[in-house]
Amino acid sequence: MANSRRNQGYLGIDSNVLIAYLVPEHPDHEATQVLVKRNHAVNPTVIHETYHASVFKLKRNPADTVKTLLEYLDLVLSLPIDTMTVRRGLRLAAKHSLGGRDALILASYLHSKQVGTFVTMDKSLLTLKELRLGDRVLKIASLATL
Repeated sequence: MANSRRNQGYLGIDSNVLIAYLVPEHPDHEATQVLVKRNHAVNPTVIHETYHASVFKLKRNPADTVKTLLEYLDLVLSLPIDTMTVRRGLRLAAKHSLGGRDALILASYLHSKQVGTFVTMDKSLLTLKELRLGDRVLKIASLATL
């Protein structure tokens, strides 16, 4: 799985990437193997979106999905979402015409000094290229550009 102990920055992982990473049968699973030796960061929204898509779209077993996600959480940086993050997310949503969950995910990663890059397969998010907050810059990258 992910490596949380290497001396490097963390990659903020989007739920579409996490699903492909954790589900071996997923058509994009092979492309996610570039992440194996990288540090991952997630937040509650990413974990719950991953659960929802895995169980309700991919029809995976709920108990198995929970087990996989809990094991994954033991290996990665899990960022909190607080009122400040929610406020930043709302501002990002309005400024960049983002959906609420995407904005919340991005706000969480943008706020963390440990996360320098957000990895997604969402083409509309990839068009942003980067987000700024004061002197903080969050790069937005595809798996192919890592």
